[in-house]
This record gives sequence, C-alpha cells and structure tokens, in this order.
Amino acid sequence: MNNDHHVAAWQRISATVLTGGGYSLSAACRACADDVDADFAGATLVIAGELRLLAAATDERARAVEDAQLVTGEGPCTDAYTHHTLAEAADLHDTAARWPAYTPTACEQGARSVLALPLTAATVPIGALDLYRCRPAPFTPEQKDRAGAYAHIIALLALDEHPHLLTARPRPTQRGPQGYPPTVHMAAGVLAEKYGLTPDDALARLRAHSFRHNQPLLQTAQHVLDHHRLD
Repeated sequence: MNNDHHVAAWQRISATVLTGGGYSLSAACRACADDVDADFAGATLVIAGELRLLAAATDERARAVEDAQLVTGEGPCTDAYTHHTLAEAADLHDTAARWPAYTPTACEQGARSVLALPLTAATVPIGALDLYRCRPAPFTPEQKDRAGAYAHIIALLALDEHPHLLTARPRPTQRGPQGYPPTVHMAAGVLAEKYGLTPDDALARLRAHSFRHNQPLLQTAQHVLDHHRLD
C-alpha cells in the first residue's frame, strides 16, 4: 500500500472527526467520498460469508442503493466481495446486462458511476466499500489508490465496531444476498408459516415485494413482523 495515501486518508478522517463525532465507519466513509470526489458512499459488511449488515451510509441515497443490492442479489458490492477485487462502472446506464435488477434502482437514486472495493481483514473478506458519483465519470488510478487506503482503514474500523466479524464460523461464499439481516429471516418465517411456503420461497416473496414497491427490504420485513402479512 502507498504509505502517502494511507497517511493522507487518516488525516482526512481525523479532520472529519473534528467536525463532530468520533472515529467511526460513517466518518471514514464521509471522508473518503469527499476525498475522491464521490457524491455518496456506503459500506456493507458480510459476516462469515453469509449475513449482510449495512455498516455505514453517507446519506439516504447511499442507504437506498446499498439496500437495492441486498434486495436484488447483485451489484458492485456483491461483485467486489465475491471476487475479492474492485468492481466499477463508468456509466451505470450501460450496465443493464451486468446488473439488470440493481441498475434501475441505483439510477433512480441519482447514481451514474460506481467504484466498489473489497474490505479485507487479516486476508479474510469482510465486506465492501461503495463509492458513487451522480455523473458518468470513471475514477482515476490515483483516486482508486486513495480509495484503497480508505478501504484498509475502514476494514480496521469495522473490526473495532464489529469484533465478531473474524470469530464467526466461515461458510462458502455464494453470489447474491444469501444471508439477510435477522429481521428478514424472521419475517420470512412468518410468511412461510402463514402461507405454507418454503423458506426460500418466503424470502423470494419478500424480495419481490420490496422490488415491486421500491421499498427497502428491512422496511418490508418489519411490516410483516408488525402485521403478519404483505399488503
């Protein structure tokens, strides 16, 4: 890793911390987005290759786009984590074949280009950092190197906030959001019991409802838990 980029990243994060709050994933994501000229950013963690957790989002756009990857089972975050390398798209309008379900939602939130970098701790993949621009402009090699320094720091901060990331028993990596937050699993269980569905079919119904109504998956799951039905 280029030490200059690493030092510069820590300095930028420290300056962000001084404006309010302590060292955190959110502060690091904000600093990274500002430093590499991204409009918004998010970090998603994957526990034991299975359970996904939205760890940080710079704003509601980032939260919605990160959730879209969970709902659709595809996107730059999934690719970066699964293949252990950066994933990028200079113009999301051209990625319909690559991420056909995810791309429309990302574009609706104003995203036009994206750079996703894997988060790794002690050689163990633990998630991905996603950087979005509202214009079709690729990130430069210098910006990718700087983002890589932030990804290293964010992985360390992730372990501080979520120390169980390296203690959970690993499972084989699969494509897509095979591991959902606990709320989603509980909601799927409610639907499976109510309608006589298999767990996979219940999860598929939750995802389809979220996608059809442009609604965050966690919001759909909470509605099922509160009302024991899908409207």
